[in-house]
Order: sequence, then C-alpha cells, then structure tokens
Amino acid sequence: MKPIPIGTSGSYAKTVAPTDLASHLDASLAAVMSTPAMAGMMELAAMDAIRPFLDAGESSVGMSIEVNHSAATPPGHLARAEAEVTKVEGRRLEFSVRAFDEVEQVGSGTHRRAVIDAAKFNDRIKAKQKN
Repeated sequence: MKPIPIGTSGSYAKTVAPTDLASHLDASLAAVMSTPAMAGMMELAAMDAIRPFLDAGESSVGMSIEVNHSAATPPGHLARAEAEVTKVEGRRLEFSVRAFDEVEQVGSGTHRRAVIDAAKFNDRIKAKQKN
C-alpha cells in the first residue's frame, strides 16, 4: 500500500433502482432508498478514494459504518456518495462519508476500512468454509 494522504476523496453515483428501495427489503416499508443501499454507496465511495494507493493483490474490507440517514430519496433520482480519508493508522483507514440526492444531503457518517492482502484473506475464508 502506498501512503494515503489525509483528505484523499472518492465518490460513487447511481440512479436509485427498485432493488435499492426499503420496500424491496419489506413490502411494508416506504418506496424510498434504503439505509443499507445508502451505506453501500458510501462504502463504494471510500473504495474509490483508496483504489489508486493499493498495491497489486491488495483490497479492502469494511470494518464499521455509522451513518445518519436524514432525508428520503425516491426511485429514479440520481444519488451520490462522497468519502474523504480523515485518519490513517497503518492499514486501518477512517472516512467521513456523505450522501446526496438531486435535491439535498440525505446522509452522513463515519466509515472504517482495512487494507488486506486479498490472497491471505481468501485463504482464511476457504479454511472457514471447511468447518
């Protein structure tokens, strides 16, 4: 992993699809972008920020995410997530994350990721699957 400067940022955008809606998770919920869909976009924005700094064979995994989903986004709206590196401790990274729709900010929070050796990680998963 190359050094990742504080302030490095990334983004991810998509049009809110039927599978992104809370009502897709449970029909009794509102037909607006779900919190898990928003959090997933924030993770993808964080990955976008650090991708240029990863060496061959490296990847990253999410460790935690704490978000506030503050406004509803209807289907068909363009939603965008942004992530900014706020802390680097070895292979552990912290991000400030925010999400927007076409009208307003719809969420914010903190996300933590760890840079991993993908082959070693996959070996651990294979060993776990044997148990």
